[in-house]
Amino acid sequence: MSGKKSRTYLGQLASEIAKLFNGRTIEQYAALCYRRQPSSDSIEVLLITSRDSGRWVIPKGWPIDKKLAHQVAEREAWEEAGIKGKAKKKPFGYYTYLKLLDSGERVPSLVQVHLLEVAGVYAEFPEKGQRSMAWYRPYEAAALVREPELKSLLSMVEGVLHKSLRASKKIS
Repeated sequence: MSGKKSRTYLGQLASEIAKLFNGRTIEQYAALCYRRQPSSDSIEVLLITSRDSGRWVIPKGWPIDKKLAHQVAEREAWEEAGIKGKAKKKPFGYYTYLKLLDSGERVPSLVQVHLLEVAGVYAEFPEKGQRSMAWYRPYEAAALVREPELKSLLSMVEGVLHKSLRASKKIS
């Protein structure tokens, strides 16, 4: 195996760490879309495939003028997966990955993730047919994504959402 192909994902990211510390990163905003199963109160999260590599990811995109980060996350969920819902303003977390630019350069991307509770799933949306999508239990989704920090966020989401649901039931 060649050295480049045999390196782990973390090894590839580590080799680009100087760019991260020198501010040569790009920023993106993502939606971690979730829904509750009414019969069991269990959580499912949405994964979509990236258009370039076909790996499992969550909807994300570039900053948009005059839109806040959570609004960009909502827009990306709609454009990439036909999901409508309300994203939380406060970030759920962050993860990094190596974005391959059109120029061929690999640049670390810092992705700010917002929880988005799904209100509707639509059959017609801007990027229909360009990606696959599937709903998974969070631990299943964590096993499918490549980025370690995204794995961690997916692993935490069910506990965080159940905790907030219990808190809201105590209040009402």
